[in-house]
Amino acid sequence: MKLQSSVDFPDPRQSLAEGLLAMGGRLDVGTLVAAYSKGIFPWPQEGLPMLWFSPERRGILEFKDFHVGESLRRFRRKNPQIQFTFNQDFSRVIEECSKQARPGQEGTWILSNLKQAYLDFFKAGYCLCVEVREDNILIGGIYGVLVQGVFSGESMFYKKNNASKLALWRLVDFLSEQGHQWMDVQMVTPVVAAMGGKYVDREIFLQMLEDRHSQAVPTLG
Repeated sequence: MKLQSSVDFPDPRQSLAEGLLAMGGRLDVGTLVAAYSKGIFPWPQEGLPMLWFSPERRGILEFKDFHVGESLRRFRRKNPQIQFTFNQDFSRVIEECSKQARPGQEGTWILSNLKQAYLDFFKAGYCLCVEVREDNILIGGIYGVLVQGVFSGESMFYKKNNASKLALWRLVDFLSEQGHQWMDVQMVTPVVAAMGGKYVDREIFLQMLEDRHSQAVPTLG
């Protein structure tokens, strides 16, 4: 279905088998709010109109299932010089995520228009990033969005071993402190799977989304 306006999204259940739901539209704050509130996310491809997805199976991470291996815990204890900050350098985190090499993937889906859109989304108060620093040098990070009480992880990167895992660990701790019980991860990478991520059917995800929207919505901070 071709998207006619910036917020005119169809029912997320109407997607094609590959999860493609709509094409076109603008990457502005209003459109992104409308998309994420329905469990829809953009996944651009060079040379094509903006593509919006609602896959039949959705990656989630329930915090009760979150697992941190002993080797990572030991690494953290042995490296007290590694520190974490929040929302101090969002533009750098998204830039580094766009450069992160990913097995089996050529190029990046974090194109220049997407970077600018999420920078605007960040300025509007809908984004959160975790920066991982060693001796004040950025070595990893993760970013995502929070819309109507649901956090959706978008991407993470590392420049040193374990940095992205530490970023996810710190993010989960932070969101748990804010009253969240799960997060949307869209697709389950091997790292996220090892730490408790899993796929659920779209209907289950949409019900989780609806349940979350009906609760008191926590804010960041």
